Amino acid sequence: MRVKTTFYCQECGQRSTRWLGRCPGCGAWNSLVEEKENRPQKGPEPRERGNFPCPVTEVPGDDLVRVSTGTGEMDRTLGGGVVPGSLVLVGGDPGIGKSTLLLQVAHHISRQLKVLYVSGEESDRQIRLRAERLGAFSPDLLLLTETDVDAVEQSLKDLLPPVVVIDSIQTMYKGDVGSAPGSVGQVRECSAQLMRLAKSTGISIFLVGHVTKEGMIAGPRVLEHMVDVVLYLEGDRHQSYRILRCVKNRFGSTNEIGIFDMQGKGLAEVANPSGMFLLNQAHRDVPGSAVVASLEGTRPLLVEIQALVSPCGYGMPRRMTAGVDHNRVSLIVAVLEKRVGLHLGGNDIYVNAVGGVKLMEPAVDLGIALALASSFRDIPVDPYLAAAGEIGLTGELRSVSGAEKRAREASLLGFQRFLLPGPVTSDAPEGIAVIYAGTLSEAIEAALPV
Repeated sequence: MRVKTTFYCQECGQRSTRWLGRCPGCGAWNSLVEEKENRPQKGPEPRERGNFPCPVTEVPGDDLVRVSTGTGEMDRTLGGGVVPGSLVLVGGDPGIGKSTLLLQVAHHISRQLKVLYVSGEESDRQIRLRAERLGAFSPDLLLLTETDVDAVEQSLKDLLPPVVVIDSIQTMYKGDVGSAPGSVGQVRECSAQLMRLAKSTGISIFLVGHVTKEGMIAGPRVLEHMVDVVLYLEGDRHQSYRILRCVKNRFGSTNEIGIFDMQGKGLAEVANPSGMFLLNQAHRDVPGSAVVASLEGTRPLLVEIQALVSPCGYGMPRRMTAGVDHNRVSLIVAVLEKRVGLHLGGNDIYVNAVGGVKLMEPAVDLGIALALASSFRDIPVDPYLAAAGEIGLTGELRSVSGAEKRAREASLLGFQRFLLPGPVTSDAPEGIAVIYAGTLSEAIEAALPV
C-alpha cells in the first residue's frame, strides 16, 4: 500500500501536496516539513453522554464551580478561577517563567485538590530542585516524566486528578503519527486527544506552549482555536516584572492582565501595579514626561510615557518607539503638526512606555501627545496631572470608557488633576479635580503651564 505524504508549514500549519520553498499562507521560508498521512481504521469512540440532541435547559451546569488557583492575579486573568474540563494554553518566550508560574499554581491548587504535573523537558529530580526553591511541597502534587500522550492519558484515567499541567505540548508525541515531536501533526493530534479527555472527564488541563521567534505559539494555528483559554506571559528579559495577558477566554474577559514580580522564590503578585510604572512626582518634573491612565480589562493602570524630540542630525528623521504602537505615534505626530502647529517633521522622535509594559489602547493617545509637546517646547507637564483620551485626525478628543475608574486610581496614587475629553456628565470622584478639553490644543494648554 502506497503511503501518502503531505507537507505542513511549521509556522502556520498550511497544508500542501508538494514541498515549497516559501509557505503560501504565512510567507515563511523553508518552513514546510514532510509528514505521512495516517488514515485511522475507525473513528473515535463515542462518548457516553451527548450522542443525541437535548434541550439546552436540560444540560446540567450547576456543578461547574471554578477552582481558585491561590493566586489573585492568575484568577483575574482566567476570569475568576479554573473552569472544570477546560483546556488552558500558556505561552511565552524561553526563560520567561512559564514553568515556574504553573508549578506555583499547581502547588497552590494541591492544598485543596490533587494535581498531576507532567513534564517532558525535565526529570523528576530537576523539578524537585525547582520545587525546593519555590517552596512548592505538597503530598497531593504528583510528578510524572513522560512524553507519550497515550501513557499520559492512561495515568490520568487511573488517577483522575482534577487539575493537570503538561509541560510542554511540543514535547508530547503520539506513536500513530509518523513525525517528530513538536511537528504540526504531533501537536495537532496530541492536543486533540487531550481536549477530548478534558471534556469527557472534567479534568482541567494546563498546556505549556513554546513560541516562535515572531512571538506566536509554535505549531498549527488550530491549537489556539481548540483550547478554551490562551495566556501569554510577557516581560523584558532585563527587568523582573512579568505580565500575564489573556488573548482568548471562553469563560471570561479577554482584556484582563495579571502582573507578577520575578523574585528568587518565584513569581510574586504585584499589589500596586501602577506604582511600579511610576517614579516619584518630583522626578517627573522634566520635559518629555506624562502620565497616562490605561484600562486593561477592569483594571486601571497608570503608566509614565516618556518622549524625546531632538533636531535631526541626518537627512531622514528617525522614529523609534518602545511599548506603544509605532503607527499610532506617527499619526499623533501628524495631528500635532497639522492641527496644533508644532513643527515636528524635521526632528528625531523617540517614545517609550516606562517599565516594559505594552500599551495598545487608544486612550493612551493623549499621554503620548502631551509628552511630545512637552519635549518639543521644553516645558514639563504638571507632575500631579494624569490624562486619558483618544485623538481624532481633526484634532478633537474622543471620550474613553471607564473614565471614573481611571480618575479614581489616579487619585489614590496622589494625583491632583485628571485630564479627560469633554464634556462629560458623570460625577468626578472625590479628591481629584477633573479637567475637560474638547480639542488637542485645549488639552496641551491645560497640561503645560506657561
